[in-house]
Amino acid sequence: MHFQLPPFGEIKLVRCIAGAVFDVIVDIRRNSPTFLKWVGVELSAANKKMLYIPEGFAHGFQTLTNDAELIYHHSEYYQQGQEGGLKFDDKKIDIEWKLAVTNISERDKQHELLTDNFLGI
Repeated sequence: MHFQLPPFGEIKLVRCIAGAVFDVIVDIRRNSPTFLKWVGVELSAANKKMLYIPEGFAHGFQTLTNDAELIYHHSEYYQQGQEGGLKFDDKKIDIEWKLAVTNISERDKQHELLTDNFLGI
């Protein structure tokens, strides 16, 4: 689950143009009434849905098919050293992934579990 730290927060638009993914966003906005709540939606070439991801949300996805391709539109350029991440299996968020997680990047394996000290962004 990825995000950029302020003042480099970004809005994203995501669409799946081949195959299918389960796309998830997590509210990490400080003092939000939906803080650490998540929403997931299936995006696929067949259903043609596009997901709007507001600034202040972490984003990640799980491929549901071997041929999944996504198009991203970002409102901000990538800023090295200004990225953050949440662990995909953090119990404080408790995302219900569609499939068992079997392949995860080395970078994403390094994210730490949230503590009560995490106040959001």
